Amino acid sequence: MKFPRGVSADRVIRALERLGYAVIRQKGSHVRLRHAGPPVHMITVPKHNPLKTGALHGILFDVAQARSITIESIAELL
Repeated sequence: MKFPRGVSADRVIRALERLGYAVIRQKGSHVRLRHAGPPVHMITVPKHNPLKTGALHGILFDVAQARSITIESIAELL
C-alpha cells in the first residue's frame, strides 16, 4: 500500500478520535492520545505539518496492531 503524502497531524488525530482515541495531553509539539481499550493503548503524534512518511507509517502500524485492524482501514479515515 502506498501511504498518502502531505498528511497533517491534525488529520491523523481526527482519524484516531473516530477510532475511539482521546487526547489526554500535549507537551510542546507532541500530542498524546489514549484508547480506553481493552486493551488500553497510548500513542504519541508529533504535531507537524506534514508528517513524514515514516512517522505516519509507524503511527498507523502501532494503532493497527493494538486495535487488531488493518493499516488500510485506518488510512481510509485520513
